[in-house]
Order: sequence, then structure tokens, then C-alpha cells
Amino acid sequence: MALGYRELAAELREGIERGDFPPGSTLPKQSDLAEQYGVNVKTIRNAVGVLDAEGLVTPVRRRGTVVRERPPMRRLGAERYAKSKWKYGDSPAFIADREASGQSWQRDDQTQTVELVQSPARAVEVLGVDPSGQVYARARVVRQDGQPTTLLTSYYRVQDVEGTPLVDQSPGPAGKGGGFAVLTLQGLEPHEVTETFHARMPTPEEAEVMELPAGEPVMVLERVTRTKDGYAVEYAEGAYAASRFSWSYTFEMPD
Repeated sequence: MALGYRELAAELREGIERGDFPPGSTLPKQSDLAEQYGVNVKTIRNAVGVLDAEGLVTPVRRRGTVVRERPPMRRLGAERYAKSKWKYGDSPAFIADREASGQSWQRDDQTQTVELVQSPARAVEVLGVDPSGQVYARARVVRQDGQPTTLLTSYYRVQDVEGTPLVDQSPGPAGKGGGFAVLTLQGLEPHEVTETFHARMPTPEEAEVMELPAGEPVMVLERVTRTKDGYAVEYAEGAYAASRFSWSYTFEMPD
């Protein structure tokens, strides 16, 4: 009995996981796969479509069906915000991730635009600002090896960051220690971070800016940063290319 496209997709998936088709390699031509498995090319095409939707492969014009790279970057949990990294060192969060993953980095791996904008509804709620007023929006694009991987926008009260490096559009972190160190110098030392994640398909703008292949989802982040007395100093939201990251958390179990 000939294999159906789902069974064939399972065979190819197992081959990818086993290492028969390593990351960056191409699958055999569809005509060759059809001959190998004794099925028609339409079945092969449908099977490859399943793998594409799962994020395992992507069709590349004039090259074939390419096996996607495994996530190369660990995005740390609480460790990425350790004060030893940004308050007493010079490793803001995105650099901490790179160092933990054995990846190199350059200051211009992160670029940003900063502007005064009308506060989004969620920022109004978190920061407690006037809905008709303005906040600073610091929008970053983070790249790895030239490939955009992350879009992240932080919102701040004007009075908290006016005249600081957080409103400087120069590439890279906002000075030694990054944004958290800047806030600390303003008397607003970050103490508590709440992160919430969910997955969805990218917006057209996200797909274009991050150069995402068809079918790749994004992980969406919402972050709220507060001082020890509960004062919210930052509301941030962003999108991460799902195939470029793995999430890593180490913590002590609460009693």
C-alpha cells in the first residue's frame, strides 16, 4: 500500500530529527523522493507542505527545500536580568543571551528609533499615564549575523527618561549596563520583571522586517518592569522569530 502524504511527512520528519538531513541541507528533489517512495509528486508536495507548516523546512527559490536551522540562541529567564550583569557589569539582557549561547555580538546588532507617541492603551494601564498624553517609545530591531530576530518596543514616562541615553537613537544598548542601568541612575532601579508570552502568526510588517519564511510563527512578549516599591518604570512588547530562539529557565522551586 502506497504511503499517504501524512505518513510520508512522518518519514521525512524522522529523517530530519535523526540527522539524515542536517540543518541547512536540502531535501532530495521531489521527483527523486517520488521515485524512492513509490508515490506521485503531488503526494511529495503535500508532505513537504506539512513539514513547511511545522517550521522544519522552507522552500527556497532555485535551491530546493531547505531544512531549517535549529534554534541557535538561548533566551535566558531570570538570569538575563541579573543585576550582576547590568548594574555591576556591562551585559544588558540581549548581550547576556548571546554570551550564554556562545554567540558573538556587535553594538549595531541592536538599532533603535525613539519618538514621543500617544500612549498605547496597555502602556496607559501599566504606567498610569494620561491616555491623551505622550510617552517615549524606544523601538529596537535586534539582529544576529545580520538576520533580524527580534522587534521590541519599550514605553517610558517622559519625566523618567527625558535627557537620558534611553532617548538616544545611537545603535546598541543605552550606555554601560543598558536601559536598566540608566533607570537606576535616575533613582528608578528595576527590581521586579513580569514577562508574559504567547505565540501567533506574524503581522505583515513583522514578517517583512524580520524576513520570516512563510509559515513561521512569532513568540510575542509583554514585559512589565517595576522598582522595589512597585513603581512601573517600563512597559515593553515585542516579537521573536520562533525558529531563532529556545527559551531557558532556571529557578528554585517555591515552598
